[in-house]
Amino acid sequence: MNTNKASSEDATPHHFRQPTAEDGYVLNQLVENSPPLDPNSVYCNLLQCTHFAETSVAVEENGVLVGFISAYIPPAKPDTVFVWQVVVDKSQRGRGLAKKMLHAIVDRPACSAVSHMETTITPDNEASWALFRSFARDKGTEINDHIWFEKDAHFGGKHDSEALLRIGPFSDDRSS
Repeated sequence: MNTNKASSEDATPHHFRQPTAEDGYVLNQLVENSPPLDPNSVYCNLLQCTHFAETSVAVEENGVLVGFISAYIPPAKPDTVFVWQVVVDKSQRGRGLAKKMLHAIVDRPACSAVSHMETTITPDNEASWALFRSFARDKGTEINDHIWFEKDAHFGGKHDSEALLRIGPFSDDRSS
């Protein structure tokens, strides 16, 4: 899969790249303008763009940040990439950009030992469920889930429960 060029249904090319510290503030604004996503502090976004740069992806269109996935490899799970947050500018939704970003991450050299992907999603977030189910189908693999963080026990009743999804194992073919 070539993630650096637009598909035939995409008239404008997207530039997929590793994030840098200069993306931190812009990422913060993109997330803030994309409810219902939970915003992080600018400092947190700076860490995502630097500490997790090798496993995250920034997407530009005409020099403007229009998509971002923050992800990392948990120290205790070197075979797993954990997707922290997916954001796509509202002008880009419906163009398959989020799934292209997921594929771009697992195709990175930093993910060469990765055979699974994990993320958390609230039970009612249908768009995210559809995205990760589609990614699992692309990879020809399973998706398993269970509630990981509970509304009352972990969020003080102020945030919906989060289900942990585990996708994998993937095949060694990173271009699917």
